[in-house]
Amino acid sequence: MRFVLAAALTLALTIPATAQQRYPSSAGELLVETVAGGLENPWGLAFLPDGRMLVTERPGRLRLVGSDGKLSAPISGVPNVVARGQGGLLDVVLDPNFAQNRYVYLSFAEPRANGNGTSVARARLSANGNALEGLTVIFRQMPTINSNMHFGSRLVFDRTGALFVTTGDRYGQRDQAQNPENHIGKVIRIRPDGEVPADNPKKPGWQPEIWSIGHRNVQGAALHPQTGQLWTAEHGARGGDEVNTPKAGLNYGWPVITYGIDYSGLKIGEGTTKSGLEQPLFYWDPSIAPSGAAFYTGERWPAWKNSLFVGALAGQMLVRISTQGERVTGEERLLTDIGERIRDVRQGPDGYLYLLSDDAKGKILRVRPAR
Repeated sequence: MRFVLAAALTLALTIPATAQQRYPSSAGELLVETVAGGLENPWGLAFLPDGRMLVTERPGRLRLVGSDGKLSAPISGVPNVVARGQGGLLDVVLDPNFAQNRYVYLSFAEPRANGNGTSVARARLSANGNALEGLTVIFRQMPTINSNMHFGSRLVFDRTGALFVTTGDRYGQRDQAQNPENHIGKVIRIRPDGEVPADNPKKPGWQPEIWSIGHRNVQGAALHPQTGQLWTAEHGARGGDEVNTPKAGLNYGWPVITYGIDYSGLKIGEGTTKSGLEQPLFYWDPSIAPSGAAFYTGERWPAWKNSLFVGALAGQMLVRISTQGERVTGEERLLTDIGERIRDVRQGPDGYLYLLSDDAKGKILRVRPAR
């Protein structure tokens, strides 16, 4: 524990910061610093126990960011990806027992015969951090679809050690989000080796990996620090971005109910409510295009504990959602003129917030109190 704390403090003190900007907030002025640049469409971020960061780049690269803010050469052994449209190398998460087993999990758009799909792979990070070893695909979204859109896909471990995988409806297959016989537009729950947990819902006609159905394109997911409940941030169409708490065996409505409309301006589905279909805890209209999400548990902003922070792509901002149990109690829009598509949000071991800007010249940004 002392080593981890020392590493976290070293990270906060020694990563050089440039291009500082100041922004107002309810908890005082915020300082946003660039701690690393030169990333091509970064998508997912994970902190190693020693304070270094693993970051994915959508074209298919995985890199380490050291305490000096410099990027490593691409780590070898990553899976082949379809780097078109919204596809590529996507999320990264560490095994809960990473310190013992060095397992890393990656979600990605996998090239397949006659199309592609969201897949998840597990591999060991080599001792020197230069390579992934023994990579194995543990989940494949089925069926294979020929599309470059709506792959999901966030990875979150729950408190039992099971892995949540969010998927998308592949854009042209939205009606399949209501079909429990496939993985299109679903939240998936598997064990770290890809097997099915014994306590999955396993309803009649459902694929055993499915946790919940009726999702459009979930790109934000995090566990509530008090309840352990999964919370998700989900893209709507024109409006209707949602915050949900997906529960076992429930149907979250897409595309039968939604608070958005089609890009053509036409109505989608049957309205905003229907018996047997779950309502979102919160929704945005117009859309902000929510992406990565993280709950805040640190000491830098005590008033923000248990808030859900969500990055916005189209909205180009950071949104703070205050919570109480499983209720949303408020929304605060932060960094509204940052001019960056915020792809991922993570809390660092130093208690600051770290963001990924989704751009051909993407960056890792650190948010800290300006005082």
